[in-house]
Amino acid sequence: MSSEFTQDGAAPHQEDTMLGGAGDHGASVIDVTTETFMAEVIEASQDRLVLLDLWAPWCGPCKQLTPVLEKLAAQSDGAVRLAKMNIDEHPAVAQQLQVQSIPAVFAFKGGQPVDGFMGALPESEVKKFLEKHMDDALGQSPAEALMETAAEALAAGQIDDAVECYGAALAQEPENLGAMAGLAHSHLAAGDMDAAQHVLAAAPPHDNDPALASARAALALAGKTAPSDLGDAAEFLAALDKNANDHQARFDLALAHHGGGRREAALDELLEIVARQRDWNEDAARKQLLELFDAYGAQDELVVAARKRLSSLLFS
Repeated sequence: MSSEFTQDGAAPHQEDTMLGGAGDHGASVIDVTTETFMAEVIEASQDRLVLLDLWAPWCGPCKQLTPVLEKLAAQSDGAVRLAKMNIDEHPAVAQQLQVQSIPAVFAFKGGQPVDGFMGALPESEVKKFLEKHMDDALGQSPAEALMETAAEALAAGQIDDAVECYGAALAQEPENLGAMAGLAHSHLAAGDMDAAQHVLAAAPPHDNDPALASARAALALAGKTAPSDLGDAAEFLAALDKNANDHQARFDLALAHHGGGRREAALDELLEIVARQRDWNEDAARKQLLELFDAYGAQDELVVAARKRLSSLLFS
């Protein structure tokens, strides 16, 4: 990506302003105009990464993205400057960059745009975009540190600690979708479906964030795999000892494993059904596997391995 910019004879604004104002050369977040663009973006990008955020007051996705950009710029300890430009008031730069839609974000280094994206990306994707052009990775925010601790607690079965840490992360960042999803998963692990439902009800209903999608799938699945409804796993194991092809017993055993938090065992039993009789009960095992994949999350190591095994069974 490359564009040549001209100064058009404009001089940079010389007034000292608060954070977010034009002309504050030390600020991590500033507003820029056509007149200050050369100094605050082009020249400033000789020393550090500058993000140009092209936005407009009427743009809904802009209002979602800009707080994420501001947070990450502030978190960079001066390595990243965020320059925000209202294209309704200052359209020339957007026209020169041939912007077709907003929000549009461009990374400037060495006086030139080197990369960019359009649309309101999730925070995790914006962070990856930034770190691709930084010498050092961004540090953790306090909320991210709490979420990491919470995830470790949840994995270790320390449910109360996970709920507490995810709740603390949400207190710091009330719109953090990852923290919402983690808190919902923690409540589900504690068997509290009502609390999980309450958390997810506060999330944007149409947001396609993967973590939220996983939590919603887990909640839907929990409705039909409540431990009290699953029966005794020993009963299903006894049935399978008598007849290894009792697929209903194996299917029920898989649900019992899921309800008891034994995710790997649940996946194994369903895969065994697919291996023995792929089309049993109108593909019930395969369909249940897909529900578990959604509930556990696409990046889960068990899901990745199970998907490979399922593909091998279906296409071998």
